[in-house]
Amino acid sequence: MSKYEPLWKYLKENKKEIYKLSYEEIKSILGFDIDHSFLTYKKEAKEYGYEVGKISMKEKIITFNKI
Repeated sequence: MSKYEPLWKYLKENKKEIYKLSYEEIKSILGFDIDHSFLTYKKEAKEYGYEVGKISMKEKIITFNKI
């Protein structure tokens, strides 16, 4: 089980076309801050029907798109 699985399940269960989640929202879903390892794990989102779109370091927002 991936440490990011709760985030992927959240995306899948809520079934939106596009998510724009702040780092704080992601922290509340996961229970921890995202870190550089997210870049390695982001490919797992495809297994749940989503892909990671834009990652804004400045705005601290990550966009997820339904595939």
